[in-house]
Amino acid sequence: MDLYEYQARDMFEKHGVPVLAGIVATTPDEAQAAAEKIGGVVVVKAQVKVGGRGKAGGVKVAKTPAEAREYAEAILGMDIKGHTVKKVMIAQGADIAEEFYFSVLLDRANRNYLAMCSVEGGMEIEVLAVERPEALARVAVDPTVGIDQAKADEIVAAANFPAEKAPKIAAVILKLWDVFKNEGATLVEVNPLVATGAGDIVALDGKVSLDDNDSEVRHPEHEELVDQDTEDPLEAKAKAAGLNYVKLDGQVGIIGNGAGLVMSTLDVVAYAGENHGNVKPANFLDIGGGASAEVMANGLDVILNDEQVKSVFVNVFGGITACDAVATGIVKALEILGDKASKPIVVRLDGNNVEEGRQILADANHPLVTMSLTMDEGADKAAELANA
Repeated sequence: MDLYEYQARDMFEKHGVPVLAGIVATTPDEAQAAAEKIGGVVVVKAQVKVGGRGKAGGVKVAKTPAEAREYAEAILGMDIKGHTVKKVMIAQGADIAEEFYFSVLLDRANRNYLAMCSVEGGMEIEVLAVERPEALARVAVDPTVGIDQAKADEIVAAANFPAEKAPKIAAVILKLWDVFKNEGATLVEVNPLVATGAGDIVALDGKVSLDDNDSEVRHPEHEELVDQDTEDPLEAKAKAAGLNYVKLDGQVGIIGNGAGLVMSTLDVVAYAGENHGNVKPANFLDIGGGASAEVMANGLDVILNDEQVKSVFVNVFGGITACDAVATGIVKALEILGDKASKPIVVRLDGNNVEEGRQILADANHPLVTMSLTMDEGADKAAELANA
């Protein structure tokens, strides 16, 4: 889960990271009141989970509360790369002397963490990494150790911070590591991390991504950070039912057991769809090993409520849960859903008790269900039905 900037700011403050005052506003009047409360020069910043706000006109410096109101009125409702601005943060103005960059993230390829730091912040870090890679220090972080004082000193040294600033930068890095470690993050980024005219180091703009799995176990309070207005309703429904579901932009709904099988099914359906109007997979849905009637009904209910879905492909390999149990689950799921089940469903079963499972489906003889013997055959039939 990616956080809004104001949520990252609040999380930083919670862990002692130096930040400036910031107040969220959803109306121009609230923006003016926030500017009056903070006092002095403020910055009106669009709250969207996408970069490029400044170039899109979503960041404005206001010298008076009246200006803050005027800018908020212009920014609220603005479309920035497909994201509608519903909130702005009124942030305290900063006396910026220098801008730096720091981030720590999960490095999946190397199975560790990676800290990146530069004395050149404020610009898009992707541009710096390509145009001047030598200006971006990359320091591996051992997950069993993390960022201690020695590692923080190593990071600032690798980034070539001058000796007089290094201790202050290292101290902030240690606090940002606390955010990363204690909140279960996969990314903590500050761009820019600034030195003020008075010599203070302040995190001026933060980005945080949280591990949803970690949040469910260790941080149930993170549920309060979810923006219900922007969360996909189908993904929210699937999450509430305990389903591993991701919505995609296609027409063939997919249900499988096991992430590997589901990923393979997505590929096969996409390939088959090239011969049937270029239809594509509509989702990733892994029901895992327990294909009970309730689980299958929940899965079908989510998929069939996707208006883009024109057909469903259930691709199951019976292992611990045998094919006859899966077939029984499908039949009972269709009974549970009743008239809500209105789109053709192609079922491919293989593995443990496959013949028994196929017989159960044959005996049920449901008008929406078509059986296929192979994954390729099933994918082709589902694509054909979606394009019909």
